[in-house]
Amino acid sequence: MKGRWNRTVQDEWVDGLEQSCWAQMPEELLREVLVRIEAADTTWPSRKNVVACAGVCRSWRRITKDLVKTPEHSASLTFPISVKQPGPRESLVKCFIKRNRSTQSYHLYLGLTNALTGDGKFLLAARKCRRTTCTDYIMSLNADDMSKGSSTYIGKLRSNFLGTKFTAYDGQPPYSGAKVMPNRSIRLVGLKQVSPRVPVGSYPVAHISYEVNVLGSRGPRKMQCIMDAIPASAIEPGGVTPTPTEIRLSNPDVLLPLSFFRSRSKSHRMESSLSEPLADKKDGALVLKNKTPRWHEQLQCWCLNFHGRVTVASVKNFQLVASSEDGPAGPQHEKIILQFGKVGKDLFTMDYRYPISAFQAFAICLSSFDTKIACE
Repeated sequence: MKGRWNRTVQDEWVDGLEQSCWAQMPEELLREVLVRIEAADTTWPSRKNVVACAGVCRSWRRITKDLVKTPEHSASLTFPISVKQPGPRESLVKCFIKRNRSTQSYHLYLGLTNALTGDGKFLLAARKCRRTTCTDYIMSLNADDMSKGSSTYIGKLRSNFLGTKFTAYDGQPPYSGAKVMPNRSIRLVGLKQVSPRVPVGSYPVAHISYEVNVLGSRGPRKMQCIMDAIPASAIEPGGVTPTPTEIRLSNPDVLLPLSFFRSRSKSHRMESSLSEPLADKKDGALVLKNKTPRWHEQLQCWCLNFHGRVTVASVKNFQLVASSEDGPAGPQHEKIILQFGKVGKDLFTMDYRYPISAFQAFAICLSSFDTKIACE
């Protein structure tokens, strides 16, 4: 009897809320309000605020579900999980990286305007850690806590001694069946051991290599990226790539799974794309290579067209396209998937698109900062 009474009261409360002034707000006005709230926030919206907006009534929930889409479909990064999801297919996500030489740290921001300078939405941070035989770049969602034991640790980039080969690792499996690198130490998250249901470790997602310059000849760097977590067929029309739906952290206030807002059919399609191991996907892993620059006779330098996004000449500047070595080149091999370049002393632009994510693009760009003894 008590349970029936509680259900009756709850149903009456929901019906009353559906008839309230908040539920009767014009849809166009409500959508504009929610869009402006998200656009004006330069940090991640907290879980409780977003859930509160979606829980007001059916109309609020429906509009919030429309607004909360993956970057592939919305071309915007809203929540922490967005940094691990592929970018849009038809446009570049414009970001920039700020380097702090004194702290050996790098901060990635989403550009909120077309200007090459200014503040943006913070996305990721990385800290350089020199070791005896290699260099590590620890990546975190929190600019004030960039340690591997942090609850906001999401991955790392590791180089060899010469700085010619790099491996990007995800802190969680990027797809079903991903192999974890063996590690004797047990990492603690927030001073608590991670649940066995949440496998945490070092999962390779990209291998970056720079061509060794033995003769010391002058010219642009040559690089290649093997994207272990992305099938080569992803760049084809209708191709898909694994898209994670949540980041599991020890602090629930930092986590916002997109599956909370997604319909069951969309969530099922997303899970099905993750359930298939990458090794079984067509054509193996995607390979990216740097676009060859052309020599400008008048300027006497190597040039690439960055469409105004790069203003300072640097050996670090590059553009990546899909490699066509395994077959005939098509229009999909001409699209710039990632471009990186210098615009100031410690300011760089980073623009990326599908099928790579902001996390993967950031890792590749970090490799360009590292000293390369055998490549210069």
